[in-house]
Amino acid sequence: MRPPLNRPTDVELSILRVLWTLGPATVRQVHDMICEDRASSLAYTAVLKMMQTMVDKGLLERDERDRSHVYRPAQAREHTLGHLLDDLLDRAFGGSATDLFATALASQKLKPKDREEVARLLAQAKERRS
Repeated sequence: MRPPLNRPTDVELSILRVLWTLGPATVRQVHDMICEDRASSLAYTAVLKMMQTMVDKGLLERDERDRSHVYRPAQAREHTLGHLLDDLLDRAFGGSATDLFATALASQKLKPKDREEVARLLAQAKERRS
């Protein structure tokens, strides 16, 4: 069982995704990348405030040594996504990984290439257990 994690909001998760991609970054770098990816842009000050709140929630760490503060995720991507998956599994699927996978595999959003990758990962997991 993992220790509890403050569940990030959708905007917080988009900030985390930017930082997982870029690595440690300033608010300006995060803001610029978010504005590239979104149909509607967020104000710089909104991203700044959100990132300050994320530090308070324990989702980000801030390096204040330079004039421009540098932010990084407090936890690795896999750790945070694992928490989110555990939460979704419990809340939406009653803890049933089979139901989660069946729903994901039935999804119209799953591309054939992704299905092949899932099959490869399942075969790889099966080999490790043998």
